Amino acid sequence: MKYTLTILSILITLIGTAQSVETNHWKTLEELEYEKSQDDYGEIYIPKFSNAIKALAGKEISLSGYIIPFEGMFKPDHLIISSLPIASCFFCGGAGPESVAEVYLDETVKYTAKKVTVKGVLTLNDKNMDELMYILKDAKLIQ
Repeated sequence: MKYTLTILSILITLIGTAQSVETNHWKTLEELEYEKSQDDYGEIYIPKFSNAIKALAGKEISLSGYIIPFEGMFKPDHLIISSLPIASCFFCGGAGPESVAEVYLDETVKYTAKKVTVKGVLTLNDKNMDELMYILKDAKLIQ
């Protein structure tokens, strides 16, 4: 009986670890450096993606985080997700732009302040400064 409980405990731990690894791509996305450049408006910072980040490009990944509820920006099928709660997110001063991703969903969702998980195909953006550097396309809300 004790042996069975030990095995069961190990299996539950392994399943929990596997699920957290699957949805915790934020750690990899934080491996980012910037190169200073100039445009018509002054100095800008161009993202330089690590090899680990580039390896995720074009692949379906999952991200867990919080929907950013900006007035006029939240659309039920196009939103921004932050790895941090709103009080600490990039736009509120607690992190960098590598902590947020733009998400294009296949279906509409309702805003929630609770943590959510989305899964979609990662696109890296280092050209269009009107979009975020991480974009999930064909995404689905999975939690």
